Amino acid sequence: MGKFTIVAGARPNFMKIAPIIHAIQKQQKEGAKLTFRLIHTGQHYDKKMSGDFFEQLNIPEPDANLGGGGGTQAEQTAAIMVAFEKELLENRPDLVLVVGDVTSTLACSITAKKLQIDVAHVEGGIRSGDLTMPEEINRMVTDSITDHFFTTSEIANTNLRNSGFQDEKIHFVGNTMIDTLLAQMPHFKKPEGAVFENLELGNYFVMTMHRPANVDQEHKLKAMIDAILEGTEGLPIIFPVHPRTAKNLKEIGINAPNLLMTEPLSYLEFNYLVKNAKGVITDSGGITEEASVMNVPCITLRDNTEREETIQLGTNELVGTDPKKLKPYLKKVMDGNWKSYQGIPLWDGKTAERIVKILIDKYPD
Repeated sequence: MGKFTIVAGARPNFMKIAPIIHAIQKQQKEGAKLTFRLIHTGQHYDKKMSGDFFEQLNIPEPDANLGGGGGTQAEQTAAIMVAFEKELLENRPDLVLVVGDVTSTLACSITAKKLQIDVAHVEGGIRSGDLTMPEEINRMVTDSITDHFFTTSEIANTNLRNSGFQDEKIHFVGNTMIDTLLAQMPHFKKPEGAVFENLELGNYFVMTMHRPANVDQEHKLKAMIDAILEGTEGLPIIFPVHPRTAKNLKEIGINAPNLLMTEPLSYLEFNYLVKNAKGVITDSGGITEEASVMNVPCITLRDNTEREETIQLGTNELVGTDPKKLKPYLKKVMDGNWKSYQGIPLWDGKTAERIVKILIDKYPD
């Protein structure tokens, strides 16, 4: 009987594992003798992750919360490893499944392998080439000890082959985040509040910024926001803002009537806004995937990306972190001259089914 431990450490991780849980439950109903435990490492405390959150995703609440949040990255990694080792000794699985590139991904992979337990990495092989990003180190270390890679693109497959991994370890399955997106799209809902009441569909922008390169230097942040305000020509810009960024913006005196700063939004609310936006301006990797599949123009304020397929086949363009480079891209969005989504192979809503079939094959009854 296949026994699996599924690990999630932050809200986006749960979006990625929800379809896998649904696919396992479907196989269980059809008679497959496999079981799973869902472990929340507690890496990110998020007040939006209440019982309602798990209900919306239609997944069970975690079997355990390791309480590994807070502290420096090293402290967090150590706390998760200590707690996860105890979890694995008490409930030893055949395989630990980790997703993405957060601290939990790294910590739980190392812990499992030291106990001689197999590791599967969902989104294995992704690379930005930027070692200043903690996520890149997490990806590289996790992949170096992974037994099964579930990959989102041929680019990831090539990265793994170039690192010397054999094809039998690489399983090109698609993107579970897109499984969730397509499943949840009928449930998207307009956020409540005065800010959103008069939004004209297709005639506003959505913006997210959280990377230190963009938000921690006051003069650079001001220059970037000024360039965005100029290029969007007075259209509303919805900006769900991290408290640290809000503080920085206040200190530099950014005050424009069309820059509408809001509290962080739920998944269903945020993606409602993205789906109906004229364009998205972001420094997040995941949003570029969702915007591409929804065929919404996406401008990425980063110098590199680990999701090259969103540029080659999606609606994403890598603009960089220099505000001076932004103007022509915003003009293309404003003029309606942006490229369209070409379709990314296997981003079809069936990725989790493929993953679970492979797991059943590798870890039979």
